[in-house]
Amino acid sequence: MKRIILILLFITYQIAVAQSSVVKDSVPSKTNFTDAEGKRQGKWRIPNSMLHKPGYTDDQIVEEGNYVDSKKTGAWKEYYPNNNVKSVITYENNRPSGYAKLYHDNGKIKEEGIWKNNRWVGEYKLYYENGQVQQQFNFNTTGKREGKQTYFHENGQVMIEGSWAEGKESGVVKEYYENGDLKSEKSFDGGNIDIAKTKTYEPKKPIAKTEEKPLVKEAPPVVAQKTEKDNLGKVFNGEGYWKLYNANKQVSKDGTFSKNRLVDGKVYHYSNDGILTRIAVYKEGKYVGDAVIEE
Repeated sequence: MKRIILILLFITYQIAVAQSSVVKDSVPSKTNFTDAEGKRQGKWRIPNSMLHKPGYTDDQIVEEGNYVDSKKTGAWKEYYPNNNVKSVITYENNRPSGYAKLYHDNGKIKEEGIWKNNRWVGEYKLYYENGQVQQQFNFNTTGKREGKQTYFHENGQVMIEGSWAEGKESGVVKEYYENGDLKSEKSFDGGNIDIAKTKTYEPKKPIAKTEEKPLVKEAPPVVAQKTEKDNLGKVFNGEGYWKLYNANKQVSKDGTFSKNRLVDGKVYHYSNDGILTRIAVYKEGKYVGDAVIEE
């Protein structure tokens, strides 16, 4: 009887080992694997020879991550032409959904938070190139700012703090000098300021002079693509106000132009998957910073 039991246990073990081997063989072990149905599976490293992006050599890796049936899954990394990490974004079913971290090209973190349904939700931080926090926001589930919001000077001191409701200022918003002294108190209701309740203050302590650094960059001339038109299908002529759309019918540029150059307005940047990742703001022909992505 004992011998029969041992034989059965041995047979069960052999079956389990065989099944385990089948499972392992079904998971691609090599990089850039395409299955019999032509679907990408497992780990992929995408060289620029497949994407043809400017600034990279053909053999440079632009992005890498995992596919399941040709759909991006889990954490995907993208790189700058200098090989520093540009972003680490979590994907579900080929769409960014989860923790996302973006970097400046110097290697320091630029943004981090939760990206879901094409918007930031929950806690979010934006950083200066020196690594100091620039903005610390909270977004609700619809991508609008909600609750306490804080801006910081580059030296780490609080610049602005207050509460927002449904994306608008609510209650008293305080502004501070770079030395930490209170600069102003402004009262808001639904985003509308009550001028009568506004208070301003002189600094109590001397404000240290800092070396002025150029904060703006000249905007490159805007060259319209053949597929870039307004919402009525009119072809861009480079003069006056235009709101342009790309081939995917997403806003690409919005503002006033002169001789093909954006004078005042915004340029919208999208990932390879059509996800809005950045809104660059231009004033008087110069880049002045990025707008917060809100619905």
